[in-house]
Amino acid sequence: SAKTCAHTTIMFSSSLARAASRSVARAGASRTLAVAAEHRPPVDLHGLQARYANATYVAASKSNSLEKVEGELLAIKATAGTSPAFASFLENPLISRDDKEAQVTDMLSGKVTPVTLNLMTTLAGNARLSEVPKIVDTYVELMKAKRGEVEAVIISADKLTKAQAEAVASAMKGQVGAGKKVVLSTKVDPTIIGGLQIQIGDQFLDLSVSSKIDALSRTVV
Repeated sequence: SAKTCAHTTIMFSSSLARAASRSVARAGASRTLAVAAEHRPPVDLHGLQARYANATYVAASKSNSLEKVEGELLAIKATAGTSPAFASFLENPLISRDDKEAQVTDMLSGKVTPVTLNLMTTLAGNARLSEVPKIVDTYVELMKAKRGEVEAVIISADKLTKAQAEAVASAMKGQVGAGKKVVLSTKVDPTIIGGLQIQIGDQFLDLSVSSKIDALSRTVV
């Protein structure tokens, strides 16, 4: 009948509406997950400092200010390292949280990004300003991972020439994988006598003369 047909049509339309609603909801959820993945820190780090660094990374990524925030945080850390007064302010437990938050706001408002200001005021409010240097180091670690940088340290008995350092860096590129960049630093340690010691990421390679002498001594004994 016409009444039955109309009822069926209404039910069918309602089913379509519910299906469409579920489809839109799933699409929205997918977009949300995609955005979250886009701004997610590149490596999983854990601990107190990592919680603050991870949250700062996500906020900076969403505001397209990752590098700017990195520069600001490094400047704050550098100031703490060169200004005893500022370092004392960060570490002083006798200053109330409210006073620290107000002073941080006064010092940084309008001079840094909202992301950096929010991190610093949050740390002040949570009595965690003494953790600033470690949090900055952790944020920088995230940024290095984003850029595909792998730190390598070459220890030699004598200072390497530029050509020698470049040759070692070139040899390392094959060890770090495609898309990775070796960030090289050198140290001099006369006690290794000769040869090289190489620290790349979490790997350590000892090619020093002193290590060979030690091995020989153990063999003779």
